[in-house]
Amino acid sequence: MIIKKIYVDADIASHPETERILRQLDLPIEWVNDPVSIYQWINSAADPVDRGKKTLYLTRNKGGFLKACPGTREYTCCKYQILHVASYCTMDCSYCILQSYFHPPLLQYFVNREDLDVQLNELFKKKTISRVGTGEFTDSLIWEKWTDLTGHLVSHFSTQDKAVLELKTKTVNIERLNGLHHCRKTILSWSLNTPAVMESEERRTASLDARLKAAARCQQWGYPLAFHFDPMIIYHGCETDYRMVVKQLFQRIAPENIVWISLGTFRFMPALKPIITRRFPDSKIAYGEFITGLDNKMRYFKPLRIGLYRQMVDWIRDSAPDVTVYFCMEDSEVWEKAMGWVPPRDGGLGRMLDESAIKICDLTS
Repeated sequence: MIIKKIYVDADIASHPETERILRQLDLPIEWVNDPVSIYQWINSAADPVDRGKKTLYLTRNKGGFLKACPGTREYTCCKYQILHVASYCTMDCSYCILQSYFHPPLLQYFVNREDLDVQLNELFKKKTISRVGTGEFTDSLIWEKWTDLTGHLVSHFSTQDKAVLELKTKTVNIERLNGLHHCRKTILSWSLNTPAVMESEERRTASLDARLKAAARCQQWGYPLAFHFDPMIIYHGCETDYRMVVKQLFQRIAPENIVWISLGTFRFMPALKPIITRRFPDSKIAYGEFITGLDNKMRYFKPLRIGLYRQMVDWIRDSAPDVTVYFCMEDSEVWEKAMGWVPPRDGGLGRMLDESAIKICDLTS
């Protein structure tokens, strides 16, 4: 087990969810009234990122569980909503933005499910389509061993027809999904990359073969699926490797069960580079041909991105001409040159994804 120590907010000591989780984890527990002492302890480590991955803090989400995805106006955004149920991750990917996003990096799980349910019920009352995911600030399925959160969310989303829940993961923690009454309102989603990238840059994650096997099982259980080639890493021979991943994907998954596939290349804020070079000294990903993007992130030189995107779109279209494919945070020029069209600026990408969810997840428009 990666987690070595648990801190518990004294304010939620008697919460039923706290008691349930602590029964699952036979680990030292420290009760705290203020998380400052935890932050100081994490930051005192030689590698705060690593210590944060081994320390769990159970607390209450004192803000909103639903948050708008932090897109930027310079790039086309899909208007996704983040369900902030937890933060940080036990896996260890060199490129992960969470290493520099959270200060300090610390595994946090929010136990106040009653407040989560209230906010979801308000969302379900809306007449518009909502696409919601738990995989932006954490991996959606790393919590399966200690909580019943996934089962609770799947059951809750199954009771309505205006919203879909996307569970994005690099794990194969799917056993509890079997037999759940989901009504196709939950999308099981995997981040995919080439075996070379997975082996060198994605510590403690499932292999490509294992992820695709898990996706195929979820397909058998009736779940809609999604896949995210993001971040794609450009290296010598990567085109051949990515083409093989696309081939393997469609050998196991029927296109009609895929709600969407996203494409995005590696991009990072400058503050992440020293973290990568220090924690992953053998990694070469921070030394590619980068320029500063409109959002101040380092991005691959645009012709390189467009060239790889164009090939990926062609390979996906060869196997699945009707599957919805989109770019995560790219500008109109990239869309036009790689996809051949540009989403309308007034929310066109979001509407396209909504329509795919309506069609495949049995939503009511």
